[in-house]
Amino acid sequence: MLVGKGYSWKAAKARLPPSRQLWHILRNPRTLFAIGAATILILLWQSMGSAAGEMQRFYCWGPSKPPMRLTPNENEEWLAHLQTPVIFNPRKPIEINNTDIEYIDLNKIESTPKALQNKERILILTPLRDASYYLSQHFDLITQLTYPHELIDLAFLVGDTTDDTMAVLAKELERVQNNPLMAFHSTTIVKKDFGITLSQDVKDRHGFAAQGPRRKAMGKARNYLLATALKPEHSWVYWRDVDIKDSPPKIIEDFIAHDRDILVPNVWFHRYKEDNGKMVDIEGRFDYNSWQESPEALKLTKNLDKDVILAEGYKEYKTNRKHMCRMGDWREDKDVEIPLDGIGGVNIIVKADVHRSGINFPSYAFENQAETEGFAKMAKRAGYGVYGLPNYVVWHIDTDEKPGNA
Repeated sequence: MLVGKGYSWKAAKARLPPSRQLWHILRNPRTLFAIGAATILILLWQSMGSAAGEMQRFYCWGPSKPPMRLTPNENEEWLAHLQTPVIFNPRKPIEINNTDIEYIDLNKIESTPKALQNKERILILTPLRDASYYLSQHFDLITQLTYPHELIDLAFLVGDTTDDTMAVLAKELERVQNNPLMAFHSTTIVKKDFGITLSQDVKDRHGFAAQGPRRKAMGKARNYLLATALKPEHSWVYWRDVDIKDSPPKIIEDFIAHDRDILVPNVWFHRYKEDNGKMVDIEGRFDYNSWQESPEALKLTKNLDKDVILAEGYKEYKTNRKHMCRMGDWREDKDVEIPLDGIGGVNIIVKADVHRSGINFPSYAFENQAETEGFAKMAKRAGYGVYGLPNYVVWHIDTDEKPGNA
């Protein structure tokens, strides 16, 4: 080791403090505090220097001057480089846990020609009075319907009946619903008496004097049944009388395909008579309640009391209306349509929203009509379309009425 001239290692070592004294100095709290403070100051200095360097890499979020002191040019220059972060935070949905509140979205319920693909629900409604004789045949026909039964709900109103209608209806529903191949989505029986005492005999039921009271009572029965059975999930309402003799199994699909607000078929009946030793089918016309208005009828109603109810096919009031039952041929194109002003109630397909809009069956004189004919008048007044299919025939039972009612 080189040392200065006149110095030696031993001389230098002799001038150093003893090691014990050095150790004592290092262990002194003041010394330790000084060393720690110096270390902290050094670290802070280094971190501040690096932070300052990092800050120089970013733009400031605000201008160098207060906004009020910026010149128009400085303001424009600042805004040109401004990029404020934006966070789009949709509102948190409200969650309601109260089970007493029921939410129904009718916007999802539609009546479309693609009812089968869309799995639209059908409600079949049938009012009944002294109908036990016809119920077995009625269920034989509706169980043959090809529209999926799991999409069909049945509802019946039994009122003012004097026979065993309720018991027969209950047994028929039990028979059908216990068979998985025939069962419908749901079935409902509504019991409501209206105090009707009019005989169900053909002479009494179809006589002119009975038409006003009978149609009013039928309108009321239909409305009670409709108000009780129509649910939010129903897209279509199918009114079907119990005394239909025959109808196509695809009648629901056939009618829905027309996409009409209200649609009815032609209603005829079979009557077999012997002619020169052969049985001949007289294809009788049954439903004179489906018609097109005439100038004579319009003129007549202008002079009638507002409470008078017109009935078709009677000599008391000649309307000269065009009856659909006198038109058409079941051998021709079944999809031919004609507009109607009045309809019968044997078989009606209605978009459910027509009923939801308040179009029902007047149990009073509406434009001198009641029940189904009043329903058609009311629907047309509200802007809905009412149509018939003259070549699409549904066969009614033969009531064996006497000539003169048409």
